[in-house]
Amino acid sequence: MKRTVEIFTAGCPVCDPVVKMVEELAYDQYEISIYDLVKQCDDQTCLNKVAAYVIKKVPAVAVDGVLLSCCQNQGISREQLIKAGIGQGR
Repeated sequence: MKRTVEIFTAGCPVCDPVVKMVEELAYDQYEISIYDLVKQCDDQTCLNKVAAYVIKKVPAVAVDGVLLSCCQNQGISREQLIKAGIGQGR
């Protein structure tokens, strides 16, 4: 049985090279699913997976149902923005 790779993308110039790199590395040993979050999925599969993996930024890659550690950053938070000085001049 083939291993699985899921790629979450926004179809942007930053995401496209990641998709190509994964495709080149995985070739025929993996079943690759690409979820374009801009286009979304008719059956909400991609949005359900984003919620299940707690994806906060793209591109993101999951292998065999596990989000890679490089993709697990919690993304932008209100606290980080305030710490950077955003919103303090109000």
